[in-house]
Amino acid sequence: MKPAMKNLSDNRGIALITVLLIITILIAVAIELNRSSRAEIYDAANISDGIILTYIAKSGFYAGATLLANSSNVYISLRDDWAKTELLSAKSSSLFEDGVFIVKIEDEAGKIPLNKLLNGNEFNPDIRDIFIRLLSQPEFGLGAGSATVIVDAIREYILLKTTPPDCIEELLMVKGITKELFAGTKEKPGLAQYVTVYGDGLININTAPKMVLRSLSSNISPEMADRMDEYRKKDGNDLSNVSWYRQVSGFSNVTINAGLITVNSSYFKVAATGMMKNMTQNVNGVIKKIAGSKSFQIITWRLE
Repeated sequence: MKPAMKNLSDNRGIALITVLLIITILIAVAIELNRSSRAEIYDAANISDGIILTYIAKSGFYAGATLLANSSNVYISLRDDWAKTELLSAKSSSLFEDGVFIVKIEDEAGKIPLNKLLNGNEFNPDIRDIFIRLLSQPEFGLGAGSATVIVDAIREYILLKTTPPDCIEELLMVKGITKELFAGTKEKPGLAQYVTVYGDGLININTAPKMVLRSLSSNISPEMADRMDEYRKKDGNDLSNVSWYRQVSGFSNVTINAGLITVNSSYFKVAATGMMKNMTQNVNGVIKKIAGSKSFQIITWRLE
């Protein structure tokens, strides 16, 4: 091959390779731009769904709070509308095209007041006994000895902190209280279900969980707590006085310190879960029901 023709051939080969490289780069760029554009579209869609989901959850929270605020009974009980949120949750499907919310409301006054465990530097003996009876119940698997040690450790923690707990999660900093004991497991209840840092220290006998009812007196067995629960849920039974439990079969000789119990409440925990397209969003908070009005105050608020 003549030199001139060889040079021309080489130049053409280099040009072809250059063109192929350019085409390859352009294709790669095009693919990446297409991928990026689709990702942005998907991201935008996900952001939009996330915003909608958050508002569904918030709607559930405010719906529950409003239902509670509109309760005008002279006493607070599990027969009130706020305690029957299943119907509210079921109707939420008609409010949103693709989503629903589930709402649960708990009366904080139905729980044991952690912030009243001490009077100054000393135990409040009545609240201490209630705490020990709670932790001694077989569901926790601790026994009276371990329960007493844990309650003593709570006292030491509060004394070192010098102020009452701000939230029940502080119990996780107390020696002997594990995550399992605090939050519970599939097999065992969690301490978090039965204690509070809100309220005036009185326990609402109308709304207290059955394990708390059993803790109010050493004479209340699980079967007796079941009967109390059945009595307070039955329409027509008068729950306006803290001594109503004496009307329950088997309670004629049982005495609960009237200075520890009440039939009214101000603080409630509202937990709402928004659900849409296999996604969930939780909104949890504590609200204070304003006595004598149909309004409420948000005390805490957390988006999860």
